[in-house]
Amino acid sequence: MTASHAAAPALDDSFDVRGTIARLFVYPVKSCAGVEVREALLTETGLEFDRAWMVVDEQGEFVTQRELPRMALIRPQMKHAEMVLRAPGMLALHVAYDRVEAPVQATVWKDTVAAYDMGDVAAQWFSDFLSEPGRPRRLRLVRFDPEHRRLSSLKWTGGIESEVQFADGYALLVASEAAVDDLNARLGAAGHAPVGIERFRPNIVLGGVEAHDEGRLDMLHVAGDEGVVRLQPVKPCTRCPIPDIDPATAVSSPEVGDALRAYRADARVDGAVTFGMNLIVREGVDRMLRVGQAVGGNLRFD
Repeated sequence: MTASHAAAPALDDSFDVRGTIARLFVYPVKSCAGVEVREALLTETGLEFDRAWMVVDEQGEFVTQRELPRMALIRPQMKHAEMVLRAPGMLALHVAYDRVEAPVQATVWKDTVAAYDMGDVAAQWFSDFLSEPGRPRRLRLVRFDPEHRRLSSLKWTGGIESEVQFADGYALLVASEAAVDDLNARLGAAGHAPVGIERFRPNIVLGGVEAHDEGRLDMLHVAGDEGVVRLQPVKPCTRCPIPDIDPATAVSSPEVGDALRAYRADARVDGAVTFGMNLIVREGVDRMLRVGQAVGGNLRFD
């Protein structure tokens, strides 16, 4: 998933907004740390391996940093044939790409989907690391069944059937470097330290655009080696307390959420705080997205 390549083809100059892919992230295990990559394969459900695995409780319900902030400290590494998970004080857990255990059902938000349990060793590893003194956890790791079709909200996709694995609701999330720079200027003015874009868990980070341009585009066009990739913005990303969690320490403090509430209430989602934009894949499945590729889009007026 990482390699160096010549510069990607350029887009024509007709777009209102033009920039580049500045960074790419894959989140193999839902709510654990992301993996920054130079390139990633685009699939029907988003980037390859993104949210392919998920941690569940005894009832098969998903768990996240919202209730278990130490999940932020679990760091995946994607190797040729396996994912290696590391966490403070733990031996590495090796998870083969081509091996699963029993079929199970798992629930993510309101969707109950087909999945595969990843076995007792993985279950014990997550249970040990995420349990707290006096509060033992019995957790399991599951993998999304690729034969199952979980669809994004047809209301927000305009009736387009867009597939997604264990992500909250959509195939991809995009945010811009300028949006984080703007937030950090506000944090600095209030006497707080700057934060990284990792807190917002985007798949695609745009460079060279204005703050929050990603939320104003009718379509995001990416100049790929094998043709243009088209990703459609469909819903502003509403924000829970996870951006308040420092991904380096798993410690939560309210500065980020407080700052966002002061200027990011979004009428499109009934006044909820938003940051970043959810995307669905319209064209370009099985093509590569790469850092440095040109992107463009036209402003939407609605």
